[in-house]
Amino acid sequence: MSLRLDPPRDVTRRQRFSVAERRAHRATAVLMGVCVLTAAFLYIPVFAQLVGRRALVVTVHEWSGAALPIPLLAALGSRALRADLGLLNRFGPHDRVWLRAALRRDKRLSSRPAHKFNAGQKIYAAWAAGATLVMLGTGLMMWFTHLTPLMWRTGATFIHDWLALSLGIVLAGHVGMAMGDPEARRGMRTGSVTREWAEREHPLWGP
Repeated sequence: MSLRLDPPRDVTRRQRFSVAERRAHRATAVLMGVCVLTAAFLYIPVFAQLVGRRALVVTVHEWSGAALPIPLLAALGSRALRADLGLLNRFGPHDRVWLRAALRRDKRLSSRPAHKFNAGQKIYAAWAAGATLVMLGTGLMMWFTHLTPLMWRTGATFIHDWLALSLGIVLAGHVGMAMGDPEARRGMRTGSVTREWAEREHPLWGP
């Protein structure tokens, strides 16, 4: 009779994201990418000329936008996700220090204390969540035109279009920052990061 031993834990790495969190992030990124791509083909003239079936692009855009909240809602059963949402929704004194350093363009790590998520990530998460809800609400008003008066739909179209532009810019910045931090990307891809990276970038993030 042989005993099955668990493989030794890699003490050089630290768990950052659960499987549910990574899948929710991946699915949301895909849906958001489809929304941005289809919006480009619908509203930018040079791209719009390349589309032969505009009605199909509109349908894909509508359904991918309507599905945006689903990955996060489906992953709410994850205790790790709920814990991280709580951390993202809470600002502490160290976050104010981080923001002051960012405004002064002080890039010294010692001047930017951070827990599991830094203040910039918290602001981005809150803004992205709010923007997604507004985009969903205005998009539904534009989709189901019989449910709201013309004045509401006109306002919804204005908000939807300009917010979509700002969302695209912010997402480009988010992707750009991720591209500049390979270990952060690896943490989202595999779920773990090196302890050296965690201690350097997030020194307040527990043992």
